[in-house]
Amino acid sequence: MATRRARRIEPKFDDVEQASALDLRLDESDRAAASGAAKPRSRPKKKAANSNKGTKAKAPAARGTAAKKPASGRRGKGRRKSSRGGGNGGSGGGLTRFLRRGVYWTLVAGIWGSIAFVGLLGYYAAHLPPTSEWAVPQRPPNVKIVAADGSLLANRGDTGGESVRLEQLPPHLPEAVMAIEDRRFYYHFGIDPIGLARAIATNLYAGGLVQGGSTLTQQLAKNLFLEPERTFRRKMQEVVLSFWLEAKFSKDQILEMYLNRVYFGAGAYGVDAAARRYFGKSARKVTLAEAAILAGLLKAPSRYAPNRHPKRAERRAHTVLMAMRDAGFITDQEAKVAIATPTAVVSRHNSASENYVADWVMDQLPSYIGSLDEDIVVDTAIDVNLQHAAEESLRQTLAEDGKKYRVTQGAVVVLDASGAVKALVGGRDYGKSQFNRAIAAHRQPGSAFKPFVYLTALERGMTPETIRVDEPVSIKGWRPKNYSKEYRGPVSLTRALSKSLNTVAARLAYEVGPKRVARTANRLGITSKLKANPSIALGTSEVTPLELTAAYVPFSNGGFGVVPHVIKRIHTASNKLLYERKGSGPGRVISDADVGMMNHMLRETVLSGTGRKASLGDRPAGGKTGTSQDFRDAWFIGYTSYFTAGVWLGNDDNSPTRRATGGNLPARIWARTMQTANEGLAVVDLPGNYRPEPEPLPEAVAMDGNGWGNDAPRRRPGGREEVLPQKQRGPGLLEQLFGG
Repeated sequence: MATRRARRIEPKFDDVEQASALDLRLDESDRAAASGAAKPRSRPKKKAANSNKGTKAKAPAARGTAAKKPASGRRGKGRRKSSRGGGNGGSGGGLTRFLRRGVYWTLVAGIWGSIAFVGLLGYYAAHLPPTSEWAVPQRPPNVKIVAADGSLLANRGDTGGESVRLEQLPPHLPEAVMAIEDRRFYYHFGIDPIGLARAIATNLYAGGLVQGGSTLTQQLAKNLFLEPERTFRRKMQEVVLSFWLEAKFSKDQILEMYLNRVYFGAGAYGVDAAARRYFGKSARKVTLAEAAILAGLLKAPSRYAPNRHPKRAERRAHTVLMAMRDAGFITDQEAKVAIATPTAVVSRHNSASENYVADWVMDQLPSYIGSLDEDIVVDTAIDVNLQHAAEESLRQTLAEDGKKYRVTQGAVVVLDASGAVKALVGGRDYGKSQFNRAIAAHRQPGSAFKPFVYLTALERGMTPETIRVDEPVSIKGWRPKNYSKEYRGPVSLTRALSKSLNTVAARLAYEVGPKRVARTANRLGITSKLKANPSIALGTSEVTPLELTAAYVPFSNGGFGVVPHVIKRIHTASNKLLYERKGSGPGRVISDADVGMMNHMLRETVLSGTGRKASLGDRPAGGKTGTSQDFRDAWFIGYTSYFTAGVWLGNDDNSPTRRATGGNLPARIWARTMQTANEGLAVVDLPGNYRPEPEPLPEAVAMDGNGWGNDAPRRRPGGREEVLPQKQRGPGLLEQLFGG
């Protein structure tokens, strides 16, 4: 029995639009892997018809199948032709497929690249210490050294400047840094993919490394934790540490750390050190134009240093300003004004004499507070105006007459009555030589040492009117001569000191004993080793300008010894007191009577003796010139009732000058400096109330035949009469002491 075939009943739609709405066939947009927006569906009959236009009809592939399923067959055929590029849309379909494949494989490569990148990060991160041990290294402590009025003298330490808070800085300073170094700083997560891609493209195009892609966070990570090697390993560790910084700190904290630690050249680490180094001001006060110069330094500090390459630094600053404008930090008008504004780069920072003071402070600091673990402030006794006056006086005098006298170097020290150092200039130019001659140069003082000889003589019973003979003398084969090669015969001690007669000083030293002279000098403040021989009277033992000046202070303050000092107080940046000076010195070292007699004698040196060029007019002053053998050293040490100052001139190689003496250049420098020091102060007489007796005329002085004035007894201050020891007046003494 034959099986009856079932009859297929096709659905029919009365409305064509309704049929279209219920179209259930699949197209490209229904694929699971389809990408992009779906194309609008077209009606199957129209699509098949369009795809078959202009082509020959082919025989059905199977017995009657096409006749039974015409719609289905046409639909599949139309799709195949379209996929092969036939018809009107063929070329567009191929391009779309190419783009889709490109996107697909790019995504695949990106995914695998990310996996590889993460793997590499993990590998190199494994070579770093455990994260539990990660910590931002403490910024090296800064030492802020200030003058007596609170003004800054210098910053010392590894950074060279203070640590400043971000809110303390003018906004244009961090903006300038971000504009030129990392414009998207506040929007990335430690690395900047856009900046990195741009840097790679730029470097590929240039055929070399011309642009970096490091963010500020990466630069900070490198500066804080890593060595400056250029390896792939270091770069990957830099990225790991950048992620850690971004996770642990806020953007403002990262920016603040960066600005306080980045290197700006010339030994300046951090924006404050750089601002002071190049502009002589705190980073809190820099202008927009100055901020642009500082930001421009980050690319190459030595290449764009404004003090060495001003034109190059200016061009770089203009680039920074344009970057700030493009980033929206400043307007066109602000950029134009900044470009037109000249910037004054300071030149005295590296050469200023304050650096000698700062170095000296740093040398002493460990003995006061030990090691440093935080920022500190050192208050000094330095008077800024007096410091600059002493420096300018030295430089000006050497500029005027240094070549004439063949003098290349000098030092100036000014102390007050307590021994506090009010000014200290260790050389002509700190930038050219950092050797501090004021505290470290040991030189022969020459006749500037004679006051200790005369003071010892006074303490042994003599007075300013005591007579000694100026004549050729021989002491155990040593024959000192006067500078003028002339001899005056019988003279008072006052006259002998004011005219700096070598023969009389030598006689006195031998008379009282060289050891006593050395002890007197030590008592007043000379700390260097002294050779107790007859030539000590002429200053043949070497001393420093600081100690020699300090030894004169007792003449100025009424007889009290001092310890020269510059540090008054040390405290932390948070004002915790670490040290404060309270000492008063060794006490009285000269009797009041002897102070009066010495001041009478040393004042005469300035009024009518070798120190006349140091005269301050109506203001009482005392002092002594000094010239060493072969004119190698020239000195003037003098004082008023307020200050004591010492000046030394010479050459570092100890070569002779061209007859420079203490009475010319040093006396002039001293006078210029002390006029500033005493300006505005009341005119006060020197300590002591000695009233000199009238000096006897030379022809009225009875001599004992041995060169000693037979003028005893002499009246000492206070009414006491003393007769000089008989051995000092007896016959035959000259032969006994000087060998005939």
